[in-house]
Amino acid sequence: MFQIIGIVLLFGLVFGSYIISGGKMDVITHALPHEMMAIGGAGVAAFLISNSVTVIKGSLGGIGKAFKGPKWKASDYRDLLSLLFLLTKTMKSKGVIALESHIEKPDDSPIFSRFPKITKDHFAVDFICDTLRMMTMNLEDPHQVEDAMEKQLEKHHHEAQEPAHALQNLADALPALGIVAAVLGVIKTMGSITEPPEVLGGMIGGALVGTFLGVFLAYGLVGPIAARLKAVVDEEGAFYRIIQSVLVAHLHGNAAQISVEIGRGSVPSGAQPSFLELEEALSSIPNEA
Repeated sequence: MFQIIGIVLLFGLVFGSYIISGGKMDVITHALPHEMMAIGGAGVAAFLISNSVTVIKGSLGGIGKAFKGPKWKASDYRDLLSLLFLLTKTMKSKGVIALESHIEKPDDSPIFSRFPKITKDHFAVDFICDTLRMMTMNLEDPHQVEDAMEKQLEKHHHEAQEPAHALQNLADALPALGIVAAVLGVIKTMGSITEPPEVLGGMIGGALVGTFLGVFLAYGLVGPIAARLKAVVDEEGAFYRIIQSVLVAHLHGNAAQISVEIGRGSVPSGAQPSFLELEEALSSIPNEA
């Protein structure tokens, strides 16, 4: 919502101030299609040249994510802590044998099935199951497990941030592409140097529209969208950090309740459940679970 409001204010205030100060929109509207073709076309071409298919697809989807915001809500963090509580409690009270059926076939697990949104996130499920599988293989050194988890998180976060970096690179290139379009306009103007001053003025004004568009698109639209996407990906990455916190705390020998309380401290402040809220969520889990 705030992104939509920001875009409306961006166009309204920039072009509104231009019109109020006596500027004529017909100069911009006349040059806009040609300048946009040059700048936008060159920008898209450079974007396709510099990125893989995966990053291109991720960037297109990332634009929508920048407007929607993080996919994990406060209830999802409570669900994650509840899921980890059930898994660590099962492992501590019934042993690793009782846990194997859940981590080998999470889609059929009665524990995972209680949290369908988390189950649909393949990285979250694989991250949990792979780590618990390492524990069942007697890899009980907390530091070794934590290092292995850290490498997985870094790899996933790096890949998730690539669309934001691609959009930021596009934003960095747009002002220069605007200058390219403006230079072409100046070349065109110099080829008509014998025209009357009012004609030359219009042609120079049209050429400067290219510079304006490059800077406007870079710092008004593409750059802010890239920054927003990066922030969203960072916030979503905190969801997976909680998994690391809880499972490492469990490896240190803490009780399931203590482990998830340690994980609760890693939840972003805006979505962090209180101690009582988490306790109520855990106590509402049926005993058969």
